Amino acid sequence: MQKILSGLLASLLVLGPAWPADACTGISFTTQDKSFLQARTIEWGGFSLDSKLVILPRGQKNTSLTPQGPNGLSWTNKYGAVGISVVKDDFIGEGVNEKGLGAGIFYFSGYGSLAPFNAKKAKKSVADVELVRWMLTNFATVEEVINGLKKIEIVAIYPPQKGQQTASTGHWRISDATGRSVVLEIENNGQRHIYENTVGVLTNSPSFPWQVTHLNNYVHLQAGDVKPVSYGNTKFSAFGAGAGMWGLPGDITPPSRFVRAFFYLHTAPVAADAHSGVLQAFHILNNFDIPIGVEFAAGEKIPALPSATQWTSVSNLTHPAFYYRTMNNSQIRSVDLTAINFAGIKAQVLPLDKEPEQIHPVVLE
Repeated sequence: MQKILSGLLASLLVLGPAWPADACTGISFTTQDKSFLQARTIEWGGFSLDSKLVILPRGQKNTSLTPQGPNGLSWTNKYGAVGISVVKDDFIGEGVNEKGLGAGIFYFSGYGSLAPFNAKKAKKSVADVELVRWMLTNFATVEEVINGLKKIEIVAIYPPQKGQQTASTGHWRISDATGRSVVLEIENNGQRHIYENTVGVLTNSPSFPWQVTHLNNYVHLQAGDVKPVSYGNTKFSAFGAGAGMWGLPGDITPPSRFVRAFFYLHTAPVAADAHSGVLQAFHILNNFDIPIGVEFAAGEKIPALPSATQWTSVSNLTHPAFYYRTMNNSQIRSVDLTAINFAGIKAQVLPLDKEPEQIHPVVLE
């Protein structure tokens, strides 16, 4: 167990604010053909997260970790799912199941605060880093997840870092094929809040209601150009296209990314179909790629990573499918869940990049 805890203390979900950026950005939207898509980036500039593509079949048995070891809630997969792991193969960061339920964890530094672990409730406890896996393999809708959450304890399996009273944790985006999307946040030693996500965006801290309220500070922004104006004998005009978005925050802090993602999402044309929507989602999230180095102070050692944005994913919840690209390979890859026999397939953990090199010479005729 000590080895597990040591690995966790070096993971994305544990490292405190003094470490490199933890800057996940998520969006969700519906296309003209009624396909509901949710997409996200995952950033970590400290080291490779060793993420894998994980296939979870029906019938697979699971037992969650607790601070005491693998003695938490046990369950058998009711539904098959596909997702991407973070640090440890059992820790799914984002995924979708065969019924179109999608879920992901976003770092919630300084705000997420779970109830202290109660050993007497170990058998009904699920580790926060295993909650996405638990949701995807047990439920088909958001409402089912909400009801299921009432029956479990959510626990941290690592101690607080120096200067912290409680261990840092995440908040969760949970969506289903109907287009319903909610945010689960747990603060103040276990106080749970579930918010309907009608804005289609999620980043990190602070809390979701604050992020939505903060959008009011940018009510003046608008798509398109700004008409020239005159004051006295002097005429003023914009330097170029898109001046209506002058003042849109461009830094990588969670509040600024929330505002930027909201306006990019809601000024984009509604995609005609799922295929167009998937491409659109990746293009929108291109704006949130973080180049390695920007989050390090002068003189600090910068890790040998191509990007702080280690992978980006899109899930089609209406016709369950999972798409992703990585910092090593910008080619979009896909997994069609409707083509998988989850009752017969074996559990699989696969590398995200079989061929990481993405620069190829063009052969001229």
